[in-house]
Amino acid sequence: MVRGIADRRKRYVEVEATFLEDGSVVPRAVVWDDGRRFSVRAVLGVRACASLKVGGEGVRYDVLVGRARTFLFHEDPRWFVEEIVFEGDGTW
Repeated sequence: MVRGIADRRKRYVEVEATFLEDGSVVPRAVVWDDGRRFSVRAVLGVRACASLKVGGEGVRYDVLVGRARTFLFHEDPRWFVEEIVFEGDGTW
């Protein structure tokens, strides 16, 4: 059975990051609230931006996590992702 995307929601997450001497921040991993840890393989871009899908604004990091390209937002002082909510179960 194929489930479709019903919605997206703002999910605050823990982020492991490196703070460089010039003041820039490089996210290294995203940690889900159940303890799962996802390494950030690469940062493809960084810019000030709003999330049009779930609201909120700050610095948007265009990142590779595994083989997936996604956005990670730093809404100072917190980090969030645009979590996918599938039809029927409310989680992914």
